[in-house]
Amino acid sequence: MLPFSTESPTPTPAPSPESTPLDAGEAVSHTWDWLTGPGLRIAIIVVIGMVVLLVVQRMIRSTTEHIADGSSFLQRGIVRGAEMGGALRKVSPVATARRTQRARTIGSVLRSTAAIVIGTITVFLVLDQVGVNLAPFIASAGVVGVALGFGAQSLVKDFLTGLFMLLEDQYGVGDVVDVGPAIGTVESVGLRVTKIRDSDGVLWYVPNGSVLRVGNKTQGWSNAVVEVKVDYFVDLDQVQTLLEKAAADVAKDEELRTVMEGNATVTSAEDLAFDAVTMRLVQRTVPAKQWKVSRALREAVRRELTGAGIPLAGQREALTAYQEERQTQESPRTQDSPGDHEDPGAGRS
Repeated sequence: MLPFSTESPTPTPAPSPESTPLDAGEAVSHTWDWLTGPGLRIAIIVVIGMVVLLVVQRMIRSTTEHIADGSSFLQRGIVRGAEMGGALRKVSPVATARRTQRARTIGSVLRSTAAIVIGTITVFLVLDQVGVNLAPFIASAGVVGVALGFGAQSLVKDFLTGLFMLLEDQYGVGDVVDVGPAIGTVESVGLRVTKIRDSDGVLWYVPNGSVLRVGNKTQGWSNAVVEVKVDYFVDLDQVQTLLEKAAADVAKDEELRTVMEGNATVTSAEDLAFDAVTMRLVQRTVPAKQWKVSRALREAVRRELTGAGIPLAGQREALTAYQEERQTQESPRTQDSPGDHEDPGAGRS
């Protein structure tokens, strides 16, 4: 008789369905189902994303070219070449450079933004087809967006302000502007910072978000303004005639005539003080040439007033002394003649 054993035999575990290896037919069928299902949808999403990105970038490139050459979309192609060629040749090189820079900057920003937005949407759609839960990504993106909104407000403000400055063409490279913190010539325009060189040679880096107002002194056209404070008791009609003559003399200059537009305007009694009357001479010029014309006008006005004996405010005594000195210097020349001097050899035999 066999001894009684209390140990039960260990049962053999049955193979689970998950651990059963797939045969070749099932593997091919599973791969085919994935390729015709999620795989095909992923390929379609990627292709559509690439096509949309190419179309958007082409539209951006067309828009930036329109901004660069200044022509309308209806005048592109054959019509543009036939009708706009002569006009484009007359455009100022400075204006052309400004448009080109503005177009390149705007195009770069728009292309980068389009690539980021379309690429992000495509990646999220692909992850959704793979089976990845997008809820954590969306929540993380929201948290990051809020953090950037609070932590980088000034940076976002600088970028947005710079983008609108470029779109509206408020100023460009070579313009003389007054932006509040600095006054000078624009050397570089970016989305975040504008570089301005003032008259002392100092280069200012002005964040675009800090610019509350812009005064552009060299856009479209300019005015050369010369204010003359003459003596209180002078004949204003005579002074006005002299100022008009000075402007006419400046207009005869070959170099200055090309940058002056129209005739000068002289206004009388712009300001009245106890010892002076202010006259104003205004001459319209092409952009950035008003200072050169103003200097020439001041020199011409000085010559005319001095020649006519018209004193400036507070200079009546100085003008009188100057005229007397000149008369004293010229009198010996007028009195000196060959007959006044006796020939030393006269009367000698």
